[in-house]
Amino acid sequence: MDNFEKSDSNIVINMRDVWKTYQTGEVSLTALKGIDLQVQKGEFTAIMGPSGSGKSTLMNVIGCLDQKDQGSYELNGIAINELDANELARIRNEEIGFVFQSFNLLAKLNLRENVELPMIYAGISRKERSQRAMEALRSVGLADWARHKPNEVSGGQKQRAAIARAIVLKPALIMADEPTGNLDSKSSHEIMQLFRELNEAGTTIILITHEADIAEYARRIIHFSDARIAREEDKTNVL
Repeated sequence: MDNFEKSDSNIVINMRDVWKTYQTGEVSLTALKGIDLQVQKGEFTAIMGPSGSGKSTLMNVIGCLDQKDQGSYELNGIAINELDANELARIRNEEIGFVFQSFNLLAKLNLRENVELPMIYAGISRKERSQRAMEALRSVGLADWARHKPNEVSGGQKQRAAIARAIVLKPALIMADEPTGNLDSKSSHEIMQLFRELNEAGTTIILITHEADIAEYARRIIHFSDARIAREEDKTNVL
């Protein structure tokens, strides 16, 4: 990413006084009100809040899926403010790994091919794509299922494949949006244990959830209310 000016900081997310307002006709809704947020490399942070509190808007802005109205935002030392659409697309593909509630796997592709997708957009050769996809699947316990299509595996396995796809380019940040929302309790905790293991290996993770027991896997919990950060819990020293 030679065109991007990057700092030498250990801060992955650096937001200062970020605001976001949506306008529908004459009605305006301010979804983010002066957000200040810093996330260090290697943190595991959960963002909690009721529906409409602003946590999804925050995720969209962090993930470069939506633009803030004012304030400053740096991702992994890259100033997001002035990037054009092509540069933002590169950031989303190379700096951020997304894991969604609905898995977002392509039904016509097998699991290995699904994991390869970010590498196709990054211009990586076919041989290297296959090798790295298998390594990622192996790391989430799915090497033996690489040739199966999404409709041939369980929900938990689909989410593991989605995680493999998210980590295959070794991004600066993994963003998980309600990743256990479509899973049973056993699969949910298996997936969260996998996130914990990834974090212990050095991966920075932002988790969006409304479930308190899922948020407990994180080391830092940010509670959102009325478009603001209401309070934080630091569980770094909690066993």
